[in-house]
This record gives sequence, C-alpha cells and structure tokens, in this order.
Amino acid sequence: MRVLMVCLGNICRSPLAEGILQHQAGEAGLSMQVDSAGTAGYHIGEAPHRLSQKVARMNGIDIGRHKGRQFHKEDMDRFDRIYVMDSENYNDVRRAAGDKWDPSKVDLLLNELYPGENRAVPDPWYGEEDGYHAVYSMVDKACQNIIKKYS
Repeated sequence: MRVLMVCLGNICRSPLAEGILQHQAGEAGLSMQVDSAGTAGYHIGEAPHRLSQKVARMNGIDIGRHKGRQFHKEDMDRFDRIYVMDSENYNDVRRAAGDKWDPSKVDLLLNELYPGENRAVPDPWYGEEDGYHAVYSMVDKACQNIIKKYS
C-alpha cells in the first residue's frame, strides 16, 4: 500500500501526517509506504517547520529528515491513496494531475473521521505551537482509522 499526504507547502501538515501514518503502520505491522508532497513549490528541499518537528518529537516521531517536494501528476500512478488536508489542496491536486486524475484515489484526510463532511485540517503556519498540537491530534485520529481500515 502506497499513501501520499498532501498539503500546500509540504512543511507543516503533510510531513506530520506522513510521519504519523508511517509510525502507526510500523506499530501495526503493516507494509505501507508513506510519502508527502505540497501543491506549491515554495519549500522544495526544505525540512519541516520547526514546530511540526517539535510536536512530532514530543510524540515519539522524527520527521527531521523529510525534505519538501511538490506534487507531480505522476504521483497519481505511484500511489494507491492520496489524502489532502483541505478542499483547496484537493482542487490543486486535481488540476496538477491533469489527464492522470483519478478521483477514486483522492480524499480529504478528515473524511476518515467525518465521512463526507470534507472538513479541513487547518494550516498552522501562521499560528502558535498550540495549533500544531491541534493538527497533530486530528491527523493522529484520522491515521488511526486508516490503520484500522487496512489492517
């Protein structure tokens, strides 16, 4: 199983989601390859935001080696499932995928918790540390449901 987590810049939400899901898959003994990407190219090659790294470390997950990358249309072929953090990311992935677009592979991450509600994982970029903890909690719960689904 290959899963891609997508947000805007690939330095806050999606690296956290990648780290959380990979960690949980390992603990569950699942063979799951997890990656992340951004819809924009602002932070290509950069490490995750310092607060994303801090919150991940506080929860026993190291995301410090991650390097930001941009979503490419070929990702539609490389991944079995693509989770986006909000509706804007969904629309950006659809546009970037072009003729490779497959809506059956793409969904908002929080639909794993709240099916069909299309709730967004808020972008903590402009906020304080508490926003990163809130994002971690939401993503952690959604990833638990993904693990249950594929166990």
